[in-house]
Amino acid sequence: MAVLLSVPVAASAATPQPRPAPNPQPATEYSNPLRLAIDGREAASCADPDVIRGQEKGDTSWYLYCTSDALFEDERDAAGGLVIHNVPMFRSEDLVTWSYVGDAFPTKPSWVAPTGGVWAPEISYRDGRYLLYYGASETTLPGGSSAIGVATSDSPTGPWTDTGVPVVNPDPAGRWQFDPEVLTTKDATYLYFGSYFGGIFARELATDGLTTDAASETRITVDNRYEGAVVLRHGGWYYLLASATNCCNGPLTGYAVFAARSKSPLGPFVDRDGVSVLDGRVGGTPVLTQNGNRWVGTGHNTVFTDFDGQDWTIYHAVDQGDPYYAGDVGYTKRPALLDPLDWRQGWPVVRGGAGPSDETMPAPAAQPGDNTSYRPRFVRDPRPGKTYERLSDSFDEPLLTNWTWTRPESAVFELRDGQLRWQTQAADLHPPAEPLASILSEPAPAGDYVVETKVSVTTPAEGCCQNYVQGGLLIYADDGNYVKLTSASIWNTRQTEFGKQVSPVPEGYPNYGNTVVGPVGEAAYLRIVHRGGLYTAYTSVDGRDWVRGGTWAHDLASPRIGLVSMGGAGFESRFDYVRVSALRD
Repeated sequence: MAVLLSVPVAASAATPQPRPAPNPQPATEYSNPLRLAIDGREAASCADPDVIRGQEKGDTSWYLYCTSDALFEDERDAAGGLVIHNVPMFRSEDLVTWSYVGDAFPTKPSWVAPTGGVWAPEISYRDGRYLLYYGASETTLPGGSSAIGVATSDSPTGPWTDTGVPVVNPDPAGRWQFDPEVLTTKDATYLYFGSYFGGIFARELATDGLTTDAASETRITVDNRYEGAVVLRHGGWYYLLASATNCCNGPLTGYAVFAARSKSPLGPFVDRDGVSVLDGRVGGTPVLTQNGNRWVGTGHNTVFTDFDGQDWTIYHAVDQGDPYYAGDVGYTKRPALLDPLDWRQGWPVVRGGAGPSDETMPAPAAQPGDNTSYRPRFVRDPRPGKTYERLSDSFDEPLLTNWTWTRPESAVFELRDGQLRWQTQAADLHPPAEPLASILSEPAPAGDYVVETKVSVTTPAEGCCQNYVQGGLLIYADDGNYVKLTSASIWNTRQTEFGKQVSPVPEGYPNYGNTVVGPVGEAAYLRIVHRGGLYTAYTSVDGRDWVRGGTWAHDLASPRIGLVSMGGAGFESRFDYVRVSALRD
């Protein structure tokens, strides 16, 4: 086996197309998704994108690499399955108009299992050649689990020659060795890799970029939170950008990008609140998340700087109105989107904090001498206005009369020391689960409003497992239709989860999806802002500084403001108050 694996495996791409002449009229505008042209058609998906500008003299093109996926909804193999392209590659002169130039791996490297994917390409240039790193989801190596591979070429479009051995071998415990990212500093070159099962790690790369030193491995994040690492340097800091939650849940995908920073490329990385991404009460400040337009699941990004000095990010997302490949409900399409990355008080935000664009945008400056007309306009978050006293409760005895119990027989609670202390139930709100949890609710006000609470859930700060004990806010129409923002235990982490339940749905579609927001402190301050059918989550560790998370659109009939305490028995959700206010911009 060792002899076999030491032989380089050629993975020749389709014959590279000639480079186009420089575009005499580069695009000045674009709109999402990016149009990736193949023989007059457009690719349906470009997940986990990575980009590089040609590094050889005279090469003015940009190159885009996508994870292995189906490119067309009607391209089928002999068995009727969608045809998978292993790392499709595209070329552009203006970062707007892209043309297909072949697949990096028409034949998968021999050590990748026949059923394994070639995922999340990372392109690098070193000592006169291109290096294409990738995650192999399954391998033929002992244990068969995932690993990181690399192929080399003199050209950004191949042909690519795989080295035949992993840069990072499979882990004996089977942790996920996914999503490579390369960072070069003045002292060393690092490879970041990993995902939810195990966490994200970093190792030093050898000078040729083809091997890593396992003894140099450093843990970057706690497990069960992040994947898809990007590490960049800005203003004397190293910033870790990483994605969280489910990438591929159709119209209920809540994937999002979070940031933390460090003075060292090896961390520890802490978020805007000073919370580490290594903590059980895991840190992370939202950078890119859905904003209520058609795009959901905005994540797994790459970052580049244009020739006008503006930073940009390319990432994948899901069109909630067209989430699946035709005839393959459940197989989520993830087209590539482009948006500017701005910096606000030392922290990255997308499009001035407005999030993914769904309108015409100024194009990047793709070539020397070009300019972009994009200038950031930073978004101001709405604030609570006048408090609705009749709907707000500080939980002094007795409860306000507007509160109503749903399934009161299962609620065990008391009012003590200015708190509603409510025993967590071994129940949930997802039909057809049994039993269903009790709910304490009151009518929501007409129009737009803000609802806020402070909750402490008595699960321990560290350790596994109290899945999925939680307490928090609910905007509720019925058991099949609501949005929920809670302080929740997820394996060995404590996170703020923002979920959406919807019913009925078409056959094969999900009923529930979730995103996550900011960190959980000893208590979690939770806020939902309702505006015209859109529900946006905010969290805080101190009740003063709030971070904005994702937005769910939901048509809730006669909604009620509610509280829940559920997910498992043996703990307590302690609510200090509920405050309902008018919305002030």
